[in-house]
Amino acid sequence: MSQRTIRRALLSVSDKTGLVEFARVLSGFGVELISTGGTRKALADAGLKVLDISEITGFPEMLDGRVKTLHPRVHGGILHIRANAEHQATIREHEILPIDLVVCNLYPFEETLARLPSPSGRGDGGEGAIHDDIIENIDIGGPSMVRSASKNYHDVAIVTDASQYPAVLEELRTNHGALTLATRERLAGAAFARTAAYDAAIAGYFASKLEDTTPDRLSLTFQKKQKLRYGENPHQLAAFYTEANVKHACVASAEVLHGKELSYNNILDLDSALNLVREFTDPAAVVIKHNNPCGAAAAASLVEAFAHAYEGDPVSAFGGILGFNREVDEATAMQITEPNRFIECLIAPGYSKAAFEILTTRPKWKNSVRLLQTGPLTTDPARTLDYRRVDGGLLVQRRDGEADDFAHARVVTKRPPTDAEMADLRFAWLVAKHVKSNAIVLAGNRMIVGVGAGQMSRVDSTHMAVRKAGDRVQGSVLASDAFFPFRDNVDMAAVAGIVAIVQPGGSVKDQDSIDACNEHGLAMICTGVRHFRH
Repeated sequence: MSQRTIRRALLSVSDKTGLVEFARVLSGFGVELISTGGTRKALADAGLKVLDISEITGFPEMLDGRVKTLHPRVHGGILHIRANAEHQATIREHEILPIDLVVCNLYPFEETLARLPSPSGRGDGGEGAIHDDIIENIDIGGPSMVRSASKNYHDVAIVTDASQYPAVLEELRTNHGALTLATRERLAGAAFARTAAYDAAIAGYFASKLEDTTPDRLSLTFQKKQKLRYGENPHQLAAFYTEANVKHACVASAEVLHGKELSYNNILDLDSALNLVREFTDPAAVVIKHNNPCGAAAAASLVEAFAHAYEGDPVSAFGGILGFNREVDEATAMQITEPNRFIECLIAPGYSKAAFEILTTRPKWKNSVRLLQTGPLTTDPARTLDYRRVDGGLLVQRRDGEADDFAHARVVTKRPPTDAEMADLRFAWLVAKHVKSNAIVLAGNRMIVGVGAGQMSRVDSTHMAVRKAGDRVQGSVLASDAFFPFRDNVDMAAVAGIVAIVQPGGSVKDQDSIDACNEHGLAMICTGVRHFRH
């Protein structure tokens, strides 16, 4: 039988959004309502007739509510197969009432976890949730009911989210109080996905408390935020999924204030822009093109930082993605919208009223540019791992969050860097961390003047960066994401006019590069940290 008439419903929810209205319509169809604890109280207070679960089970809720629905009269009522004569005889023998609809959205475990002040799971007794709170928000009876109803979807409907209420009610109205098999099956699939995500969040919490944060089994769940027009290319299907309860500043939590729908490539580039620009404490701006920075600068003001960032490679910057670590002001917006400039997207903590007006009303900009707002550039201390899909598997690594304060850096040449050179070396080193390997970054006055990225040979990246820099290479500094295997990079840098170098060191031929620097009068520091980005 394709349709099942709903005669009895069990409602037990933590999120009571839309609950009373939903239950009132059910009651209007003559559905008998059964409920638990706070859900029952909310329905009764709204004037609805509702049976307490204890009237069904013959037992009171016990153990502070830990046990209330874990009972044969509940699960028997859900799980028996209506077309099975033996099942029917059994429920009659034990006077079990059939339950046709279960409405359950589980204890708010993920929301409780999101209030944690740190990944350790230890709260501060104030706003942060403490470990005991988290444990008490692990639902047992709820997932059991959800899974029972989902397994028996041929006869029972399961609703696990308030967003499903309107469609369920619409079908009940259309079918005079019945739901189709197709709907019940769809709801069951969504329910199993919900319990899988719930269990994954619990497993992830316990894994985060272990010294080894790479557990033997890894469960990751994401919620679809939006379907994308296409992927990297028009023939590829794509969608954007996000983690649950993302609250820190990132592309997933950013608010789209203006512009066309974001594309797959937009999201990748916006993520790169934000991750780079948040490295700097001074006002900073970056220009991302094809997931690499073609421009970046830090300065005393945002407008100056943007001007220098855009000057890094104006040709490549056309159609690029901009990232800022300060609210975009009017002066910066004026610079961004100068004639002959075209930008796909901007991401920033915010926009002044005047800046927003400029960026959204100028003829060439009002229908194209996307503006994203993150709020303060907070980070998520619990996000310690990065994931990368490979065919048939998943690579997991700790995030590249090594301190880049040069605390352990060594000057390895006879000539140490000057203070101005050191400031540029620090800047170039932070940018190189976000450039695809082999990465070479040239900088001067805390702005990019040339970038070599993604080459199979490091000397090719150096050649590319020098060519991009042109005359600006004179007096610039060079950052390399990994060590120099040969002195040829140093020789090329010296001939070009570069005056100082920062690199990790660690090659068996480090001394050859050091000797080359000393011969040319270059300063070099070795950080001991490599920043490959494949």
